[in-house]
Amino acid sequence: MEIVKEINKVKKTNIKDLIDNRVLSFEKLGKSGIKNIFSELCFCIMTANFNAERSILIQKKIEPSILNCTCNFLTKNLKICGHRFPNTRAKYIYEARAKLPLLLEKLKIIRDDKEAREWIVKNVKGLGMKEASHFLRNIGRKNCAIIDFHIIDLLVKNKIIKRPKSITKKIYLEIEEILSSLAKKLKMSLAELDLYLWYLETGKVLK
Repeated sequence: MEIVKEINKVKKTNIKDLIDNRVLSFEKLGKSGIKNIFSELCFCIMTANFNAERSILIQKKIEPSILNCTCNFLTKNLKICGHRFPNTRAKYIYEARAKLPLLLEKLKIIRDDKEAREWIVKNVKGLGMKEASHFLRNIGRKNCAIIDFHIIDLLVKNKIIKRPKSITKKIYLEIEEILSSLAKKLKMSLAELDLYLWYLETGKVLK
């Protein structure tokens, strides 16, 4: 499979070290304080239908006061930073904060990543399958795939899947199974695979 060859090539470059360090940073973040974990949740809420790099900048701006700020503060700062959906995303972040103690408790109890994702999708507004998977990956969980248009484009280009008209939960899970098989061939986790695929498609290693 051509994509396996491409990833194995990347693994022989300094990008491997960058990806390994990024995965380690996710693990550390998941063991850090409440503020850091909530900040990452906010980031994932903001990235839905928006640019990841710009969401990182907004995250840094609002992070100092995210545990006690008002919804109006969030809306104002998301507008200033040019977020596409400042009102709804600010509301989702504000509402998610009220559920933070319960979320942290559930993450301790639910050790299966896919079960944890299911709980998050049902209980945290603004996080669908992709965003919940992204959040879990960014706090050190490794067994959920982050399926966005970059990943779809790459899989279609490599003739691994046909382009879906929309990504329903059923299609998401089907593509996740394909990615799981690919990860096994490469002897890596889905968390690592996502970073390699993202690099192949964009030339960047983000989070």
